[in-house]
Amino acid sequence: MSALSNEANLRELDFAWILMGVNNDRQVVGTNFLMDDSKRQLLKHDIAANTTGGLTFREIIPIEVDGKRVLMFQIPAAPRNIVTKWKGIAYGRSGESLEPLSQDKYDAIRYQRPLDDWSEHIVEGANIKDDLDELAIAKARVMFKKVYDDTPSEMVDGWTTEEFLRHSGILNNGQLTRGALLLLGKPTVAYKLSPAVPQITWTLVNEEGRKIDYKHFTIPFIITVDEVLGKIRNLTMREMPGGTLFPDKLMQYDDFVIREVLHNAIAHQDYTLCQRINFIEGPDYLYYSNAGTFFPGTLENALDTLKQQKFYRNECLCKGMVSFNMIDTVSSGIQTIFYKQKERHFPMPDYEINENVPEVNVKIYGRVINDRYVDLLKRDTSLSLKECIWLDAIQKGRPITETAKRILKRKKLIEWHKPNYIISQAVAQKTRQVPEYTKQKGLDKNKLLSMIQQVIEDAGDSGILLNDIYEYMHETLPSSKSVEAKKKTLSYLLQCLKADGIIYPEGLKWKATKKSIS
Repeated sequence: MSALSNEANLRELDFAWILMGVNNDRQVVGTNFLMDDSKRQLLKHDIAANTTGGLTFREIIPIEVDGKRVLMFQIPAAPRNIVTKWKGIAYGRSGESLEPLSQDKYDAIRYQRPLDDWSEHIVEGANIKDDLDELAIAKARVMFKKVYDDTPSEMVDGWTTEEFLRHSGILNNGQLTRGALLLLGKPTVAYKLSPAVPQITWTLVNEEGRKIDYKHFTIPFIITVDEVLGKIRNLTMREMPGGTLFPDKLMQYDDFVIREVLHNAIAHQDYTLCQRINFIEGPDYLYYSNAGTFFPGTLENALDTLKQQKFYRNECLCKGMVSFNMIDTVSSGIQTIFYKQKERHFPMPDYEINENVPEVNVKIYGRVINDRYVDLLKRDTSLSLKECIWLDAIQKGRPITETAKRILKRKKLIEWHKPNYIISQAVAQKTRQVPEYTKQKGLDKNKLLSMIQQVIEDAGDSGILLNDIYEYMHETLPSSKSVEAKKKTLSYLLQCLKADGIIYPEGLKWKATKKSIS
């Protein structure tokens, strides 16, 4: 299923076929497989549960050849830019053999040019006078001059609006495109882009994730982007956690970063999916979400200077955004976002990319997660961006590749502390973060046992609930562990004390005996 779907895509076929009841010598031998139609439907459902995007057989057709039954399985070609995987693995064909899809074939599918540019389509009945916003056009002219500073300003001012739009690349045969309306259209004509949803929704949430405010913004995006960003409470930070002073006043979010991510969401949104762009502001993070697959394929590709974007999903829209200084032409925006966060010693952005879900989510952090990484970035300016991204993953408790582990361990930047890697003791000493290191590693077993015994003894005859013991102990248990892992560690320690006759359970509570730890 996976292999033939991918090969059909590469050969520009609509379908591939599996014939059951025909042997390798292409002789019809017949089959009694799946005689019941309900079983054929069940098989289609089971296949969809394990393939990318729920792809399954389009049809399972029984036919008769020379009195023998043959089943024909019709397999749709993989959608453009999306590789079909079976249980997370992409397959291909090499002659008659089944094998993992080769990297060149994988890339050939992932980087296919879209067949149709939605943003280039002409908006029927739309015209410059009635449908475009004059303030948006005026701003677009100002930004155009900044981009094309070799074009005399007087010349740009002398162009008619139609000439200006033609030079900006957002007209199609002299008529307004969807891209032109997205960037410059009046709010009252947004309906002309239906069923697309030309909307950005800003939502403010509190520490518990509860919505406390929201607002919808529509076209013209060249204007409303500023209105959206104007909602952000970009606080001035003067001191980091732990008492470390910033050398200068520092805003919680870098203006370029918050603007660039939103511009990217507009540029790369798949408007055919009829979804809005979501922009969530939390107490210490910004979260962006737009519909559509991630064209570079992986974040690594997006950060690789040798793999620049060859084309865009919305070519016409992107031409206009380039002309109006909203995005660049060399795909350096994502790289710059990461470098900006590195320079500020803040956590790296999180890009949530799932090939099976046509959606890209980006989280920008407005706070320091771990002081020791801040110190490390400040003191070791030789760290590459890739190494910073690896260390950032470590501080967030996320997995990294074996290659990354080897490099960081060789530089003595991390060490293993089951079940996670943490900052190494050498770096902790170098950056004066020994207390934080100890907190990550946790106290030794005997000290933890003594603390548990003490809190249970202090509870007296009434005893103490497990949750109350955890509340008392959770900050002392290794901070590198998850909540679930901490609770397992606590359970193990309680059982050790119980086995030694120091504590005992009674109902839902733990009580102490008179025996002490030996």
